[in-house]
Amino acid sequence: MPRFRLDIEYDGSLYAGWQRQADQPSVQQAIEQAIEKFCGEQVSLRGAGRTDAGVHATGQVAHVDLVKAWPDDKVRDAVNAHLQTAKARIAILKAAVVPDGFDARFSATGRHYLYRIVNRRAPAALDKGKIWWVPKRLDAEAMHEAAKVLLGRHDFTTFRSTQCQADSPIRTLDRLDVSRVGDLIEVRASARSFLHNQVRSMVGSLKRVGEGGWTIADLKAALDARDRAACGQVAPPDGLFLVGVDYPQASG
Repeated sequence: MPRFRLDIEYDGSLYAGWQRQADQPSVQQAIEQAIEKFCGEQVSLRGAGRTDAGVHATGQVAHVDLVKAWPDDKVRDAVNAHLQTAKARIAILKAAVVPDGFDARFSATGRHYLYRIVNRRAPAALDKGKIWWVPKRLDAEAMHEAAKVLLGRHDFTTFRSTQCQADSPIRTLDRLDVSRVGDLIEVRASARSFLHNQVRSMVGSLKRVGEGGWTIADLKAALDARDRAACGQVAPPDGLFLVGVDYPQASG
């Protein structure tokens, strides 16, 4: 039974997240239904990241086992055709047979997220639903300097949802960069894995720094508190994108 890796992009605004839901539309379910219509098989996808409701992806990865060894391009094109028929805002960018040991979630060695903020008085028109509009001027350089406090291995209890199901709040944050080009502020975060709501929680707290409400010391104190109540505003899902997942070269 061949295993296929699927590279996926989607607009998360129409979905209750990646993971299949009993009574709400999800990205996982939409793709599974498209696969069933293509080849008649009821399958279960495993994704690299369980993105929340409203979160988007340009580099999600999933795997699925199919009975027949279909050509890679056939899988991509056929699944996309059924997704288009269903008017899903989802596209399979690539399908490829991978070794049986490949697991989209557990084989991943790194995950990369991008958070986008439009920082201007006028609201977003073209990017509405895919960016966070913050009308008050933010100091992106101050945000970038403050972000360094969060780099490395820490207890990120302050920056994870109370609903997080991870066994441990300890994570190693490899990258957290803030940059500005014109009215666009981008926050890029990389780690082997993230806690539930971790990126959005960090972005919301960095916003407090950018608007002058917090100092770097305040952000450090929030981290050290290991208390969800110490977190700043949780940024909305609109601006968050899963942009890439890393794997060992031999696995996928």
